[in-house]
Amino acid sequence: METIKVPLKERSYEIRIAHSFESFGDVVRSALPAGRTLLVSDENVHPLYGDTVRSLLEQAGFHVTPAVIPAGEESKTLAQADALYTAAITAGLDRGSAVIALGGGVVGDLAGFVAATYMRGVPYIQLPTTLLSQVDSSVGGKVAVNHRLGKNLIGAFYQPRLVWIATDVLRTLPVREFLSGAAEVVKYGAIMSESLFCLLEEKWEAFRSLDNRVLTGVIAACCRLKARVVAEDEREQGLRAILNFGHTIGHALEAATAYRYYLHGEAVLAGMVLAVHLALARGLLGREDGARLLKLFARVGLKTAPPGLAAQEVLAAMQQDKKRVGERLVFILPVAVGQVRTCDYLTAEDILPVIRRYLTGTAEDLLTCE
Repeated sequence: METIKVPLKERSYEIRIAHSFESFGDVVRSALPAGRTLLVSDENVHPLYGDTVRSLLEQAGFHVTPAVIPAGEESKTLAQADALYTAAITAGLDRGSAVIALGGGVVGDLAGFVAATYMRGVPYIQLPTTLLSQVDSSVGGKVAVNHRLGKNLIGAFYQPRLVWIATDVLRTLPVREFLSGAAEVVKYGAIMSESLFCLLEEKWEAFRSLDNRVLTGVIAACCRLKARVVAEDEREQGLRAILNFGHTIGHALEAATAYRYYLHGEAVLAGMVLAVHLALARGLLGREDGARLLKLFARVGLKTAPPGLAAQEVLAAMQQDKKRVGERLVFILPVAVGQVRTCDYLTAEDILPVIRRYLTGTAEDLLTCE
């Protein structure tokens, strides 16, 4: 088992990376007093792991109430949060009770938001079951629900007490979901670690085939990078903004398609590809590094744009981005493999051509430096 500390003074916590959920209950018991817990999961994950996690918690002395939500981004709403508040109240959760999130990013974000706001804040624990949530959304305390006008517009910074990553659960993860998470994995290499990027270039097939040694090493590397950023900039006032590489356009693509066409990582990968082209067009990124970035992105796989989506619709969705500064949109653009910079001077005229290129072009066209 690997243990990574997220050092945030009184809000510090550990990320435990293990093969399975074995000993999870004992570790939770050392982090929280035994009491009532709300185990939040979704319709896909709960049948696979809900009974196991519940049994381990009950053996450790916890009284567990399961709360199962519909799977998918459509559940990240205030209405679904209200349903969880009702479940918590009905189960008798008080300020000493805990919320445990068993699932992917949607479950983690929603359960974390409920924990942050129920009785003005109760402890919560993350049990991420997708690659994307293991390397990204479960770490760092960003919890939120979506609004019909934009993604993650209603939320808080609220740190978990523990993150437990069981790598074996990835063996039941659909390939599409794994590759969605792989987009966030390559993001870490692209923005802040050339050594991780090189490892992925060299060991992609082993990573892709879930070789345990490579997989655990990659997940641990991502978590260390995320922990370092969060420790320095918990509330996204500076350095943490680099984690938004690909997200300005990616979130807009998700919103413009009502969160029904893309998985999160698929939209982010499209955003990263277009960010590379924006950087190349402005001379911020050399062609050799641009080609390396696009080559690894191609191994993840670029999702084609949905038919009928207009560039102006994507641009309009971008105007709702919570990271904008006044009327200016903030982009994270690559300047080399492992290095990025913040750019807040781009106009609609700069952005629309690359969006149109994605909406009307082919993957082969976008994944080259031409």
